[in-house]
Amino acid sequence: MLKLVKNQSDALFIDSVQQLLLEDMEAVNTLIHSSLHSDVALINQLSNYIINSGGKRLRPMLVLLAANACACKGSQHINLAAVIEFIHTATLLHDDVVDASQLRRGNMTANALWGNEASILVGDFLYSRAFEMMVAANDMRIMEIMSHTTNTIAEGEVLQLLNCHDAETTESRYLDVISRKTARLFEAAAQIGAVLSGQPEPVENALASYGLHLGIAFQLIDDVLDYSASPEDTGKNVGDDLAEGKPTLPLIHAIHTGTPGQAKLIRKAIENGGHDNMQDVCAVIESTGGIPYTAKAAQREADLAIEALNPLPESAYKEALYGLAEFSVNRSC
Repeated sequence: MLKLVKNQSDALFIDSVQQLLLEDMEAVNTLIHSSLHSDVALINQLSNYIINSGGKRLRPMLVLLAANACACKGSQHINLAAVIEFIHTATLLHDDVVDASQLRRGNMTANALWGNEASILVGDFLYSRAFEMMVAANDMRIMEIMSHTTNTIAEGEVLQLLNCHDAETTESRYLDVISRKTARLFEAAAQIGAVLSGQPEPVENALASYGLHLGIAFQLIDDVLDYSASPEDTGKNVGDDLAEGKPTLPLIHAIHTGTPGQAKLIRKAIENGGHDNMQDVCAVIESTGGIPYTAKAAQREADLAIEALNPLPESAYKEALYGLAEFSVNRSC
């Protein structure tokens, strides 16, 4: 059984999916490393550092699961899974520069080691290499989906920048940001699995919907973990998003449900950023139920993702997609 069992560790579930996809994941990892090659030494050094920094490879897994659930033939799903990982990695490099982040997954960020200029330019290299690899698919529908995806992600990043230090950010505005910035790549990953398999539009739309709701759920749980998980688990300090002035859902909920004094404290924390008064902020989030409120919103999204899988035939891959939705809301890091 691949569905996430209560109290099953994150690593155990991910390992079970990787075993299901063993040959495909090995092929993806081989392609990722061969495609990173450049005759510019710094590109090799920096891109290999970030690619090997401990990510779960969830997005390429999603491509592979969706493609196999649709009985995909050939090897283009391997190529597109690597493309998705390159685009994701490029966004991480750019995000860390924008956020002036020093730590990711418990390791120093690339910009902290090599500087902002190198990180931005290597992120650009990964984007352009991804589009080179997309050409090999020779499928205009794939190109359409992926070009729209990267455009939407960029819009989400700009919207997030506009929301930073803005205590008036609404829940609707925040959900719009994470739908574009985070969930859109999940959506594309699942959708292209159906496209590569030649599935009819209803199945393609169902997998796209699955990916979108999965991505939103995943980001909302990141918001929860930002205030409830230990730094050892997440590789981040408690409240790092707030320190960057990001008004995430637990904070937005606290502003709208807390006392005037509590709302004032949270507003000031968003506007000023930093880690000052973090204990008081966490106490307000706890007293206003910000963590369970956000977790419940994530569960609704995960339930919608699971419901979207109904058109797919039963298989171990569909079961793993169910499990991935459960994992997204039950994980601890």
